[in-house]
Amino acid sequence: MDFEAPDDLREIRSAVRELCERFPGEYWRSLEPSSYPTEFVAALTENGWLAALIPEEYGGSGLPISYAGAILEEICASGGNAGACHAQMYTMGTVLRHGSDRQKQAYLPRIASGELRLQAFAVTEPNVGSDTTRIQTRARRVDGGYLISGQKIWTSRAEHSDLMLLLARTTPLEQVKKKTEGLSMFLIDMRDAGPALTIKPIETMVNHSTTEVFFDDLRVGQDALIGQEGRGFRYVLDGMNVERILIASECIGDGRFFVERAASYGRGRVVFGRPIGSNQGVQFPIARAHASIEAAALMRSKAAWLFERGQPCGAEANMAKLLASEASWQAANACMDTHGGFAFAREYDVERKFRETRLYSIAPVSNNLVLSFIGEHVLGMPRSF
Repeated sequence: MDFEAPDDLREIRSAVRELCERFPGEYWRSLEPSSYPTEFVAALTENGWLAALIPEEYGGSGLPISYAGAILEEICASGGNAGACHAQMYTMGTVLRHGSDRQKQAYLPRIASGELRLQAFAVTEPNVGSDTTRIQTRARRVDGGYLISGQKIWTSRAEHSDLMLLLARTTPLEQVKKKTEGLSMFLIDMRDAGPALTIKPIETMVNHSTTEVFFDDLRVGQDALIGQEGRGFRYVLDGMNVERILIASECIGDGRFFVERAASYGRGRVVFGRPIGSNQGVQFPIARAHASIEAAALMRSKAAWLFERGQPCGAEANMAKLLASEASWQAANACMDTHGGFAFAREYDVERKFRETRLYSIAPVSNNLVLSFIGEHVLGMPRSF
């Protein structure tokens, strides 16, 4: 690996930081508790950043995943929340890798231009959680397509998306040889759904625009099916490495935000006649958090390097997400402790980012499941659940 950043990557980082300066902490605070950053997402789209991973032939930039990760990292490091739009970067990959030529031609250029938004990814259900193979949303074959009925939860940004990727069971669980079979992926145009689709916002501790979605005999055409019927679970797994690498990048950005804010406050805040940053009890946790962020960034870079070369990277992508989410949480706590009571004042943005970064120890996959993956598939130990 070459640790020197290419000139064009440095330029991209600088350009994203410059864009983010137009959306300071006051902007993000004004959106809470549940308003969507429409202006920010529009600015990202206009500058082509959300189309980073879409190939040039479909109107995107065709950038490697390390560049896409840098974009999200810089958004979070600036104090913004890349979670408002990150899904578009990895959901479109399902269409790109497994969609038909017609689907790619019909949707990818319009996603790249911003004409269509693909933010909603409907997989999780309230009664099964992470046990995806047991989802109960059903897609039944009818003349010309499917009827879809069921419920999804934690489908973020469904209210701000035109298209939705949906995983549904097309063959009952009791009729398949393996529980991972019989699941299919659909690309749904929510603008045509009418009353068969109901979206209900979920109030949460972090502004993530998440919802639960209900399907009541939603009719979709045969052309809504992505790839082959029954292979949807494989398509979900195929996109996980991208998701893990990009989420790790956001956590690294969050961590850099906390470390910079804590170090700056430690240098300037004077108590008992000296800067509080000169006290080891303040300084050392910040320094350790910085070291953890840098270590996580190296694992993220390794995962991206492997992915870009078409090599297996599941272990590295999962470890990157694990280490980065834990490092950002470590940095968040060091920043809170450094600011003391002022950390709870909204104007400092520390409490907001503290809530935002806590999410990634749980979502889009629990760190306990990451540890289980490492234990079983990397270390060869018996399955832990």
